[in-house]
Amino acid sequence: MSDKIRFCIVGFGNIGHRHAEHILDNLNTMLVAVCDINIALQNKIPAGVAFYTSLQEMLEKTTADVLCVCTPNYLHEPHTIAGLNAGMHTVVEKPMALSVSECDRMIIAAEKTGKTIFAVKQNRYNPPVQEVKKLLAKHELGKIYMMQVNCFWNRGEAYYAGSDWRGKKDKDGGCLFTQFSHFVDILYYLNGPVTNAEGLVRNFAHQHNTEVEDTGCFVLKAANGAIINFNFTTCAYERNMEGSITIFAEKGTVKIGGQYLNTIEYQKLGAATLPPINITAKANDYGLYQGSMSNHDKVIQNVVDVLFHNQAVMTSAEEGREVVRIIEQMYKGVVKK
Repeated sequence: MSDKIRFCIVGFGNIGHRHAEHILDNLNTMLVAVCDINIALQNKIPAGVAFYTSLQEMLEKTTADVLCVCTPNYLHEPHTIAGLNAGMHTVVEKPMALSVSECDRMIIAAEKTGKTIFAVKQNRYNPPVQEVKKLLAKHELGKIYMMQVNCFWNRGEAYYAGSDWRGKKDKDGGCLFTQFSHFVDILYYLNGPVTNAEGLVRNFAHQHNTEVEDTGCFVLKAANGAIINFNFTTCAYERNMEGSITIFAEKGTVKIGGQYLNTIEYQKLGAATLPPINITAKANDYGLYQGSMSNHDKVIQNVVDVLFHNQAVMTSAEEGREVVRIIEQMYKGVVKK
């Protein structure tokens, strides 16, 4: 490996641009190539960065250490495996894939090639999430009784009109894969695996432009016995409203809130006090809509820390797979009525 980690990107839409921005800003990384089927995007890549419309051609002609997979959900598996087989570590956007079987094939390819998959779950880096994670690691909340997860966002006409894959069942997968997989991940990150799931989903406001649900309510049981209520919608009027996780436990109650898990909104703790955190300017802003917190700089830095300093991967392929397993379990638990 050279003195800088060389990255290439497949998929140069909103999230691909975000990856490129942070690769270029990091002193230990460099962007060497970008691939996208839209040739018009060639005008938007930085000077000196090669542009390709074929992933296979880019992989054959590019000397790089890491491939960032920023393509639509249904392409994550083939593009990740292609990067691994080309001798590159891969950073794969959420969701890791659209099924556990796809994740398993990705993990097998990583094992065979000796390369690492970095699953992008940037909300783990949110300061409120990290503070609550520390509380839980010290067992300062005691037994977890119940968790409430609320994901109330807005996705309007322009969001779906600007894409040929969003809202398509076989390419998108549904809200739990596309909009809210980060919330499933934080639930898992803080409280561990889910063993049972049952719920209802409906498509209230997007029947004309999507094939998937826009609203759902689930009751989950965690392996540690906690009851979890998980509510989501993309029907919040005109703008994102809330992304929150509340923990009710033996020794305290705490709510990570705001629109994007960006504040400590409530705390009543027996043996600790969390710092007052309220981050107001770090959401991923894509113009027509906003996504989760913008921590992709930390995702890129984690790659540097792992490859240069032998530190731990923040979200492993196995953890990315577990999030997909929980989502599959939730969809399988939908009550047919």
